[in-house]
Amino acid sequence: MPSRIPLPAACCFLLPCAFTIFHEALGNPAPHPGPHYLLPPIHEVIHSHRGATATLPCVLGTSPPSYKVRWSKVEPGELRETPILITNGLHARGYGPLGGRASMRKGHRLDASLVIKNVRLEDEGRYRCELINGIEDESVALTLRLEGVVFPYQPSRGRYQFNYFEAKQACEEQDGRLATYGQLYQAWTEGLDWCNAGWLLEGSVRYPVLNARAPCGGHGRPGIRSYGPRDRSRDRYDAFCFTSALAGQVFFVPGRLTLSEAHAACRRRGAVVAKVGHLYAAWKFSGLDRCDGGWLADGSVRFPITTPRPRCGGLPDPGVRSFGFPRPQRAAYGTYCYTEK
Repeated sequence: MPSRIPLPAACCFLLPCAFTIFHEALGNPAPHPGPHYLLPPIHEVIHSHRGATATLPCVLGTSPPSYKVRWSKVEPGELRETPILITNGLHARGYGPLGGRASMRKGHRLDASLVIKNVRLEDEGRYRCELINGIEDESVALTLRLEGVVFPYQPSRGRYQFNYFEAKQACEEQDGRLATYGQLYQAWTEGLDWCNAGWLLEGSVRYPVLNARAPCGGHGRPGIRSYGPRDRSRDRYDAFCFTSALAGQVFFVPGRLTLSEAHAACRRRGAVVAKVGHLYAAWKFSGLDRCDGGWLADGSVRFPITTPRPRCGGLPDPGVRSFGFPRPQRAAYGTYCYTEK
């Protein structure tokens, strides 16, 4: 007759197995069975600026028998990725508007790093390097972050005139693009305090408050106030634009000029009237500091202050001051010109 295992002995035998299964079910899975070919990046955020060459690292620890590497850009606010480049280690093919400026670094035979030349504002964002070997794919993600400045923008008609698409176009016309939430947050930590809500690239509407006050969301804590996602065609707000370092330079031409005379004055100097983004970039990256109001291309009059002082805008913090949009025929201001180096 078969022998039976006593119940206490059976419990002692089964409990370790049951505990192991229970422990793994709580989130301690077994080690990955296959090899990991891609090395984790040392830095997941790569900093750059407009006009520079940026390298996004992606390196194999060992090479599979056959494989492809696909680089793509994760579009903000959209559930899709835009392909940039695909390579088999020997040949590479670029895709889309970024493909012409993208190439492989090829520092060694296991190097699949992506090089982006002449970085543009729209290049900022999240990128994915994906190894495709036909058995088990794997990927690493990196973020390209541009040094830049965020500026609020509204047209001459007044506040809250833009739907999302008009705000996007307005920023591009002023040498910028709609800012992301991350860029707005960074600007808030650096001192941006603005009481008008504006569109962001993701389609949400927010505004940054450093000095909490009744007209700006109440007397609560400072922070980024949010209206959440809005209807991109129907709802109307201002815009928060982002720009980065300039390839050229901004300079001031004194005088008492009308807007048309300002354009002529810049042309005589081989330049054009500066855009709002040009002036903000020159203030941020070149330290442009003038107490003189000057015409800009959109018909506004502004001046940049890096060292606040009496009778120069009346505010205690650095920034770009605005006189709004005077009549174009008013001969009362100089102009800020922009020229490529």
